[in-house]
Amino acid sequence: MHDANQPQSESGISRRRAITAGAALLTTGIAGCASSSGSDDTTSATGSSSEGASGDGPVVVASFFSFYDFARHVVDGTPIQVDNLVPTGLHGHGWEPNASVTKDIIEADAFLHVGPGFQPWADRAIQTVEDDGVDTQLINVREGVELVDLAATLDPDEEGVGAQQGKDPHFWLDPDRAKTSVDNITEGLVQLAPEHETTLRDNAATYKSDTLERIDQDYQAIFDAAERDVVQLAAHNAFQYIGVRYDVQMVPLVTNLAASGDVKPSDIAEAKDVIRKNDIKYIANGVFESRRPAEQLLAETQVEGYFPVTPYAGVREDWVANDWGYEEIAYNINMPTFEVVLGTKRPEEAGPDGWADEWMNFQ
Repeated sequence: MHDANQPQSESGISRRRAITAGAALLTTGIAGCASSSGSDDTTSATGSSSEGASGDGPVVVASFFSFYDFARHVVDGTPIQVDNLVPTGLHGHGWEPNASVTKDIIEADAFLHVGPGFQPWADRAIQTVEDDGVDTQLINVREGVELVDLAATLDPDEEGVGAQQGKDPHFWLDPDRAKTSVDNITEGLVQLAPEHETTLRDNAATYKSDTLERIDQDYQAIFDAAERDVVQLAAHNAFQYIGVRYDVQMVPLVTNLAASGDVKPSDIAEAKDVIRKNDIKYIANGVFESRRPAEQLLAETQVEGYFPVTPYAGVREDWVANDWGYEEIAYNINMPTFEVVLGTKRPEEAGPDGWADEWMNFQ
């Protein structure tokens, strides 16, 4: 094993010798935080990418969709292959992998992860890599990112907070903070394939300036034009960085990190109060989360409909088919929803043609 800031070890054991031990580590599975239950061993991961990759270049695996997507833009035009470990249709913060994921990590040249405490299965796989001296490079995409505090009502001992007790890990929802993860990915990839340094750095600079900065500006325009500064989410506590970046109150139905649908009557009562006080007609619901709380609020309040949001934690099959990444999801899912729930646009005015018909109450 080596990390992105240290030279490669010459004494590490081979990946294949570590596979058996590593696989044993994850056979029991990890308790996750997604609304989907269990793992889908037959579902393939989102995919792999590098335009022009020959299949003979270094292989990089990612523990989370957003950073897989960032990496595939950075490696464009190089032989580096990037794979997303999380299967299509599953929430990346709660996926429960089987033992094969450790084999994939050990056999890869580098592993992109979100830092300690966010994905327990990734932490265990990293421990195997470190304990067995495997030479898979570990790239922590969260390194150096300034995290904000969690809501005061969050249980600090909840799984998913980890070493950063009391800090919100969902930093990538802020396009400005996301730039730091692109930098971390780039530095790791440059160490992995120094012969492609110029291409990697040029791609990263272009992605940050042409994509992340544009997303940031367009989000800002939406929130600047908003009629209100409160968004009611029928979702878990994953969107605080949007609120911090654009000065809007993101009110989650569940005030913890888990997308597990553990909604209490008091949560519903508080949401009803927010809806009434702020004259809210439309709310947001997580794409990969239960719709039952949103349906209850639709039936019991003045709410006329709910629309999709996602913390870029996973992808649907149609998104994969259309090659959607962070950028496309921002423009086709999150931005239109924020325009509607903030009163900037009517549902029929938001998004591409037919967007409201497709997504209102997730038709």
